[in-house]
Amino acid sequence: MKGYTMETNISMDTCWGTLGSVRPFPNFRPEKDIADIQSACQQKDVTTLVRIMTNRDNAQRQSLAQNYLSTTSKELTADLKRALSGDLESLMLDLLLTPDQFDAQRLHRAMKGLGTDEETLLEVLCTRSPPQLKGITSAYNKMYQKDLEKDLEGDTSGDFTKLLLALIKKENGTGTVDQDVNCLSEELNGEKADATPWISLLTTRCPDHLRKVLTSLEGAIGQPVDEALEKRFGGLMSGDLKLGLTTLVHCIQNPATYLAKRLQSMKGGVVQGVLVSHCEEDLLIVRVAYLRETGTSLYSALQSQFKGDFQNALLALCRAED
Repeated sequence: MKGYTMETNISMDTCWGTLGSVRPFPNFRPEKDIADIQSACQQKDVTTLVRIMTNRDNAQRQSLAQNYLSTTSKELTADLKRALSGDLESLMLDLLLTPDQFDAQRLHRAMKGLGTDEETLLEVLCTRSPPQLKGITSAYNKMYQKDLEKDLEGDTSGDFTKLLLALIKKENGTGTVDQDVNCLSEELNGEKADATPWISLLTTRCPDHLRKVLTSLEGAIGQPVDEALEKRFGGLMSGDLKLGLTTLVHCIQNPATYLAKRLQSMKGGVVQGVLVSHCEEDLLIVRVAYLRETGTSLYSALQSQFKGDFQNALLALCRAED
């Protein structure tokens, strides 16, 4: 089965060397796009809006938004809001944010109102690199006139807070595999569970090093690390911490598989968050992982779960059947 129709004239050279499903549109003509978008907004031509917005990469969409304002004296976001509604409106507006702004928005929404969406907080913070996290933190502070670190402290507690704060300051340092394995082994064999060594090591080493550490640790303890963490931090009072540490371990070991499992919920907010965040980065390997985990392609799963124009937009970001 073919994926949602892409605009033509995309060469193989353009596609080469990226793991994203959405790539720069090679025949990008802002003036034509602006005219088409303005007409589509007036006529509420959703098909044209989806076609353009999902066939341009983020840099091109940022250029469109800037040029739309200078050409029409109107904000593109305002015109899209008047033309669209519901889930599709939300998705199209998300595509107009920069990657840092989008992740910052997800963090803010995860802490907004009653309750905290710990899983979304962890998804963003565990899957992002140190440079990305710096950009996200800066975007958050600018967008909401609030300090991300203080908001995390105010919305969470205990060792879970310590983990989140360590994640936003994540480092790509190096260490000695044997020493790190011994450190974690000693903690697992200790009388009382202590999150400090886990938080310290898992947030200050580069992913390649940590994968070696976790593989060696599993050999030493004779079980998967996530199972060891479940037993070690499975007490009722430390549920968030257990979730945080196991999520971080899963993201270190195989981020694509972690994201594929997140997508299996097929919750609209989760799916939209992952697709927008990763469609220009690594969605192709997430699709492969989803197929491996479920036996069904992500494209087919989206077709089964969602309907109408929102479905078409999600399929456009997913791009093709596997």
